[in-house]
Amino acid sequence: MRGARHATWAVCALAVVLAATGCGGGNGNGTGSGEGVLSSSWGDPQNPLEPANTNEVQGGKVLDMIFRGLKQYDPETGAAENMVAESIETTDSQNFTVTLKDGWTFSNGEPVTAQSFVDAWNYAANVDNRQANAPFFSDIVGYDEVHPESGSPRAETMSGLVVRDDRTFTVALKDKFSTWPDTLGYNAFMPLPRAFFDDKDAWLNQPVGNGPYLVESYDRGSVMRLRRWDGYNGPDKAQNAGVDLRVYTDNNTAYTDLLSGNLDLVDDVPAQQLRNVENDLGERYINQPALIIQTVVFPFYRSEWTRPGMEKVRLGISKAINREEITRQIFQNTRTPAQDWTSPALGEEGGYADICGDACAYDPDEAKRLIEEGGGLPGGRMTLTSNVDTGSHRQWMDAVCNSINNVLDQGTVCTVNPVGTFADFRNQVTTDKMTGPFRSGWQADYPLIQNFLQPLYYTGASSNNGKFSNERFDTLVDRANAETDQSRAVELFQDAERVLAEQMPAIPLWYQNGSAGYSERLSDVKLNQFSVPVYRQIKVG
Repeated sequence: MRGARHATWAVCALAVVLAATGCGGGNGNGTGSGEGVLSSSWGDPQNPLEPANTNEVQGGKVLDMIFRGLKQYDPETGAAENMVAESIETTDSQNFTVTLKDGWTFSNGEPVTAQSFVDAWNYAANVDNRQANAPFFSDIVGYDEVHPESGSPRAETMSGLVVRDDRTFTVALKDKFSTWPDTLGYNAFMPLPRAFFDDKDAWLNQPVGNGPYLVESYDRGSVMRLRRWDGYNGPDKAQNAGVDLRVYTDNNTAYTDLLSGNLDLVDDVPAQQLRNVENDLGERYINQPALIIQTVVFPFYRSEWTRPGMEKVRLGISKAINREEITRQIFQNTRTPAQDWTSPALGEEGGYADICGDACAYDPDEAKRLIEEGGGLPGGRMTLTSNVDTGSHRQWMDAVCNSINNVLDQGTVCTVNPVGTFADFRNQVTTDKMTGPFRSGWQADYPLIQNFLQPLYYTGASSNNGKFSNERFDTLVDRANAETDQSRAVELFQDAERVLAEQMPAIPLWYQNGSAGYSERLSDVKLNQFSVPVYRQIKVG
């Protein structure tokens, strides 16, 4: 568990920030012109803000504000559109030529060049740098040389990346990957300036990106202050002077602060407030479908959960959960019982379908039979773990355990292990400290069915925190990625999902709507398809 160290990132010396806000960020009052500073609820990220080492929501929110990549996802449709890229061309879905637009710079004045991307990607892939998102680069030729399964790197760079000139580089993939360009809006693929490599510690204390905001300061456990970068020359300039991301360990407190006028934006309305939120906020309450699913993951790195017969136990646990009742009573129509491992927001053409079937259907008798046939819960009991600072997780975890306990009728065999903060919970998950099933909320990185499956369940993938490994699943994903016909690719991904339905490495619980509430000071508040506020569009005052 990482200690709650105190860090401060200060860039008040920058004239553009001083002009916009004054050193320290001001009091956040609106100016009447739509360009004040807004405050929003937030949670401390797990890691410092390296693009390739951030694979959770809270850090991702900040990276979305301070970086721009080759692609950017349209906030309404989710479509991957060129941002820094002028073009990404291929004739065979395996070898790509990337050309950058002219005129992009980092906030320290460095130009954004082809080398900025290639250096960042090589750094991310190198095993010595221990970047959580390294597997996102595993499709590139030469990845295995810089990221071997064991031992030190055998090369410094991936041979599949070649800089042709300041605005052009080529990428050679190991296999065909027809939708690879659409993945390039994800934070792992962001460029890095030379300042990062010249003095990484200094960069971490004062991040330099190429997006519409700058990090002014960060007091861990309290607030991160971001301010508009007036030198940003991209097409999506910030419409406000900045955003104060305030850390809350209880989203009920955040909601109370919103109602009392001490906070402008809550992007996760707590379950306890859902009965009243429409009366409290009226049209200032947002509730919309999002590319988010909640699951319960089993720790396959523990032998008691992978012994012969445990697939029946895992399936039985899934069938012991009364999703309909839990979503109705706790979440008030902001969650929908899951029928697969993706999201309805993908649409049927995008791959959403009832793949889970009976495995996700509440059936107490069948659940009890399967658990008994599989040899029972390990040691006769199980513990469900999650952070409890956001998302009403304690309430639904209690409800899930009650449902399982009622089905098994053996007393309190399912119990809850609440972890105080998201950052502490993620540190335990990513260091393989879980002894039983644990919560996993997945907010898509990009709107493709591939992103709901490969990062989570492919052998060795970046967010495969349960360490599930299945050769048939991996093969189907590889075939789907290589398929140039989109409908056929979706079919293959769905076949891979059927492996999950058989093995149940993670139990789909429910699809999550994006929800938010905001103060009367704000206008033009919207959530993107990933349920993240489009901060740059918000006007204040």
